[in-house]
Amino acid sequence: MSELLPKVSFIMPTLNAAALLEYCLASIAKQTYPRDRYEIILADAMSKDATREIAAKYGAIVIDDHGRDMEQGKRLALQHATGEYIVFVDSDNEITHPDYIELAVRALAANPQALGVESYYLPSPKMSSFCAYVTALLHISDPMSWMMSVNPKLIGRDGEVERWTVPGESFAYPLGANGFVFRRADIERTRAKQQFQDTHVALHLMQDGQREWLRICGRGVHHYYVQTLWGFVKKRRRAVVHYFNVRAETKVSWMNHQAAVPGWVAALYCGSIIAPMYHVLLGLVRDRDVRWLWHPFASLGSLLGTLWGWQTQKSRGDDANIHDLRVDQSLREKPKPQIPNPK
Repeated sequence: MSELLPKVSFIMPTLNAAALLEYCLASIAKQTYPRDRYEIILADAMSKDATREIAAKYGAIVIDDHGRDMEQGKRLALQHATGEYIVFVDSDNEITHPDYIELAVRALAANPQALGVESYYLPSPKMSSFCAYVTALLHISDPMSWMMSVNPKLIGRDGEVERWTVPGESFAYPLGANGFVFRRADIERTRAKQQFQDTHVALHLMQDGQREWLRICGRGVHHYYVQTLWGFVKKRRRAVVHYFNVRAETKVSWMNHQAAVPGWVAALYCGSIIAPMYHVLLGLVRDRDVRWLWHPFASLGSLLGTLWGWQTQKSRGDDANIHDLRVDQSLREKPKPQIPNPK
């Protein structure tokens, strides 16, 4: 059976990722996809912890990454990939279901019009309530970006495979990271190896006419983005510095393609405190989930992190390396990952 399945490459940038990496790699090892039909490639930015030892334990290929950020790491790993399908995962991702990759690859083969497969972000007992809110409920892990992105539209379902698109002529919906599956041929058409940014690949494909993507019902990743509000503010600072670095190199951004609201409106919304309460009430009624109560605090944190990132970028001048802005990540609880027997 293994010879019938195309080869898959898991691409992952790492830097001192030992706290979470084993959960990510263990979830890959549990996949129904045959081990001889996939490779794991880590672009490691010279980690000082046990990252490389953990990677070796799971048979991952480790490449020295001397770049200045995670996107350059992804680009480096991508240059060494040999799979027909590319899965972009981060060390803070844990694949939720053993059949996710197999279902995703088969779904893409059956839907040539689709640009890729997007993960659902599902809650986990290893998450704090804040982490579950910002990933599983918000999906886009930042209230300002969440306000600016359009709501995707479900256009069809065939069994467990869902087909999604963005409404109208907008491209303002970020796609491409945290368990996203692309065809390698589509990535190469966008020249991602020369100038890779995870959300740019999907944006270019949508601009070329592939406005549809897939989701596998109820499957995706647990995204252990950050456990605390203060950690979230620091991560937004880092993300904003990275955004300005990218903008200095290229003008490409999903936010520039008919966003749901302008950036200044999203900033006013987040700073108002009162306006986010509307979505708290809506979420409480619709989802019956009290974790929506984090929304006003995260909205304010998003604005503060953005302003902090802007100030940091101004003070750093031409220094575009953001590795020193990395935020340590952890889990709410740490059960020992189990490595399945080789298939």
